[in-house]
Amino acid sequence: MLDLGRYQAGPRAGLVLARLGAEVIKVEALDGDESRGRRSTGSVRGQNPYWVQYNSGKKSLAMDLRNEKAKDVLRELVKISDVLIQNFRPGTIKKMGFSYETLCSLNPGIVMLNVSAYGQYGPFRDRIGFDPIGQAISGLMQLTGYPETPPTTTTMPIIDRITALHGTIGVLAALRERELSGKGQEIDVCLADTGFSLTEIPIATYLGNGSVPERQGSRNAGALCNVYRTTDGWALLVAPNQNIWPRLCEILNKPEWVDDPRFASRAERAKNATVVEEKLTRWFATRTTEEATDAMSEASIPCAPVNDIPQAAESAQLWERELLVEVPDAVAGTAHASGKLIKLSRSETPVGTTPTVGQHTEEILRDLLNYTPEQIQQLRDEQVVR
Repeated sequence: MLDLGRYQAGPRAGLVLARLGAEVIKVEALDGDESRGRRSTGSVRGQNPYWVQYNSGKKSLAMDLRNEKAKDVLRELVKISDVLIQNFRPGTIKKMGFSYETLCSLNPGIVMLNVSAYGQYGPFRDRIGFDPIGQAISGLMQLTGYPETPPTTTTMPIIDRITALHGTIGVLAALRERELSGKGQEIDVCLADTGFSLTEIPIATYLGNGSVPERQGSRNAGALCNVYRTTDGWALLVAPNQNIWPRLCEILNKPEWVDDPRFASRAERAKNATVVEEKLTRWFATRTTEEATDAMSEASIPCAPVNDIPQAAESAQLWERELLVEVPDAVAGTAHASGKLIKLSRSETPVGTTPTVGQHTEEILRDLLNYTPEQIQQLRDEQVVR
């Protein structure tokens, strides 16, 4: 599998596939992918956590794709590859000489994953963008935050991550279909489409009855969802359905509310949410976060601590489920890499280390393409590869 992706959505699809056992070759520039130098996330002993989370477990092939000899190498790799991932601006990969039609002429079975801001076709095809554009165009930002605050983006790149999953699913489906047809195909996923997939329910509702939702912060009165201050932090409660309501009444010592017409349905509870909110606020205020979440959870009521990052980093869920795995790292000594997000009962999900720039160039040229040592050295001398 060839990964020509940059930044997040494209490379993350490659990482997920690597975790599922694919051999992923990261094709990057001679001086490395620009994401290696991204410092907004901070540095850990000289290593960039951003780079690790999107590229660990891959092999690095460093070459100058502006050079025709480097393009020859890529063409040879296309012939023996199952998948090519790219997230350049639409049209760029064609100018580079690697359109889907060209790939098919080299390898009719290849699957091409195209990731972009607005898609390979559509009204905004030629615009560039990053994660927040998916949040903006889809209406998600208008639903995030509180009524008195401006539209808000999420801190973490949820659009990139979900787009990568859409791309991964598309690749797996195309590979399965290839077993039946013998042919590869092209996949088109984008950030804007992902954003709309997140707001499809309020959009469909608006199209049906004209209602426009407003920002409400963490509170959803109908679902009895909100955050509450405890003696040492915050806890999130979610009690949306009729089955949970009697259990909540019991733990609040309000058994009479079960048959109270003010709370007979989700809609009625929304109308009278202030009464319930006042009781919940007092209940949480007298307990620690752990006491509150334990009590609610024992009563089969969804409740969780609102962790800060240090608390999240110590969560038993993170470590027992191997969501981060500490692996050897050539730069930092060790690094925490994205771990086993998908658990398979019989198959191992390898994590692997993060490659240095061009770490596997010689191995790939020698073992996959049968280049001689002399040919490899010549490409080095001509600064075609590193």
